[in-house]
Parts: sequence; C-alpha cells; structure tokens
Amino acid sequence: MDDYEKKIFGILQEKFQPEKLQVKDVSGGCGSMFAILVEANAFKGLPMVKQHRLVNEVLKDEIKQWHGLQLRTKAV
Repeated sequence: MDDYEKKIFGILQEKFQPEKLQVKDVSGGCGSMFAILVEANAFKGLPMVKQHRLVNEVLKDEIKQWHGLQLRTKAV
C-alpha cells in the first residue's frame, strides 16, 4: 500500500474496526479511483445503501478529490 492508501485504510480502520478491510488505488497510482472493501459489525442490520452512506460520510473529504469509488460493504 502507498501512503495515501494507508491513510484511507487508517480512517476506515479507526471508524469501523472491520473484520476485513481492503483499500486499493485502481487508478494506476494517481489516487483518483479506489476499490474499497469493508466487512464490519457496525453494518449489522443495515441495508447496503445505509452501509455505503456511512462509509461515504466518513470519507467525504477524500471522495471530493476522487473520480470514482468501487465500494463493497458487508455486515459480519
């Protein structure tokens, strides 16, 4: 992971304490598009739309700078 991927990983790790977390820059290294997987207890009982909204809210300042986001979430 590069430094920016580590930053995103750290933000999500701190907020959700996920069982599984993956952050990958899929833009060829320029930091404009990410594929993120978050599997966390925090999502239990929430529909996927609400799970995604939680992640989007936590990353809103970062997402403003991106061209795209491939987000997968799952309750564990």
